[in-house]
Amino acid sequence: MVARFGPSSILNPGPHGLSEILYAFTSQAGNNGSAFAGLTTNTPWYNTAGAITMLVGRFLMIIPALAIAGNLAGKRYVPPSLGTFPVTTPLFTVLLIGVILIVGALTFFPALSLGPILEHLLMAAGKTF
Repeated sequence: MVARFGPSSILNPGPHGLSEILYAFTSQAGNNGSAFAGLTTNTPWYNTAGAITMLVGRFLMIIPALAIAGNLAGKRYVPPSLGTFPVTTPLFTVLLIGVILIVGALTFFPALSLGPILEHLLMAAGKTF
């Protein structure tokens, strides 16, 4: 059996290969651990890295969530005052949605620009892998 590590497990080099690896690791951390077709993940490297990713992404994230919940449960009630930002107004709704969209875009844009967007631009330019 030939050991296949990192780049040798990628069937499609370039931006598509990055998308394959990124999808495999985010899927392992978040839910079922599936992978794109073309990425050979049944290797010692990907099995070990995937196990660590699942441990950190699934179980170790519970600790900060429980710490935040315990901290919030211990807080006492403070009545609203002049310095309180009301959370029942349209302004709060717009600000909340805007922050969620901006943080989400800044989180995913680097992966999108290095993966599918770059692959599409290279394909439109007639360059294949």
